[in-house]
Amino acid sequence: MTDHNATAFQSDIPTPYYQIDLVALKQNLMTVQRLCELSGAKALLALKCFATWGVFDFMRPYLHGTTSSSLNEVRLGKETFGKETHAYSVAYSADEIDAVLSYADKIIFNSFNQLSAFKDKAYQANIPVGLRLNPQTSNSSFLIADPARPFSRLGEHDVAKVQAVLGDISGVMIHNNCENDSFEAFSASLDDIEAKFGEVFHQLSWVSLGGGIHFIAPDYPLEKLAHRLKQFSDTYGVQVYLEPGEACIHGAARLVTTVLDTLHNGKPLAVVDASIEAHMLDLLIYRETAPVVSINHQSCQLSQKQTSDSTIIYGKSCLAGDIFGEYELPAPLQIGDTVAFGNAAGYTMVKKNWFNGVAMPAIVICDEAGKQHLQKSFSYEDFKASLS
Repeated sequence: MTDHNATAFQSDIPTPYYQIDLVALKQNLMTVQRLCELSGAKALLALKCFATWGVFDFMRPYLHGTTSSSLNEVRLGKETFGKETHAYSVAYSADEIDAVLSYADKIIFNSFNQLSAFKDKAYQANIPVGLRLNPQTSNSSFLIADPARPFSRLGEHDVAKVQAVLGDISGVMIHNNCENDSFEAFSASLDDIEAKFGEVFHQLSWVSLGGGIHFIAPDYPLEKLAHRLKQFSDTYGVQVYLEPGEACIHGAARLVTTVLDTLHNGKPLAVVDASIEAHMLDLLIYRETAPVVSINHQSCQLSQKQTSDSTIIYGKSCLAGDIFGEYELPAPLQIGDTVAFGNAAGYTMVKKNWFNGVAMPAIVICDEAGKQHLQKSFSYEDFKASLS
């Protein structure tokens, strides 16, 4: 994310806090909107990635609705975003399906069993029904996030069995990309999907191709992607849906922290008042490094070389591996310095937790004029209420 106004990030709001930058968010959303205009596809925000509804009014004009992974998410999408609301879950329980259907505009079942169990309720509610398909191929660099991993439970793959239930469904969802920034890889994968399920697509009215397509990259051939999607739509006579999560919010937020302590144990060490375990959990899950986007409110381009003088920035939890990353800094960090970590929107606020009782970051919105607004803060009472 580029600082459109360095002074905008100076604040009297106590750290830690997540800061959403509406200027950067708008840049992503305009790219999503352009892709939809060129291709005829519809874009649904994936709430599993980003569900900070305080900016939904800002996002709504650029998107067609939301897609969910649970009863809570589909309800949140209906109540706070509106427009189209797609409901999906790996497995619905019998005691929640009625509530799900009350909020959904479409419902997508993960398996033949789920379809058989709940399709009649969906018909009675006049809700279009879909089924998740698994092409058994994917574009994912991480096994943990690979929908086509061995023995995957995510969707059905038997074409003959899918054809047998075509009378029960009007569409399908296929999600087999994860941070895929290659148009060629996406197009080749779609070729494989068409070869396997093409006859199925001809008998449907809509197809969701899921998310995980990193088409907001500066050098991504957006027009080629749009042409490929339109070609797919025209070939089968279907409405194409996309489910962007990261593509909507990439680079549009940061986690702002303060250095609480500095140490030296073979290398310079610094401890900030946040935690990857509690506040940027995907760094721990995927063993990634958080980008530092500013120090003391000044933008910086940092090398991530690991040298004898490079600084390891730790979180404040008791987890030994609570590490934001190792950085070659322009100057040693001092107690009281402000350090802001980038890419703090996707899979961060939706996964934040109260591990160690570490203070929960507030949520702050920086508007297009560079003014900050405190959207939500958290207290001891919130911590206490999360337990029993």
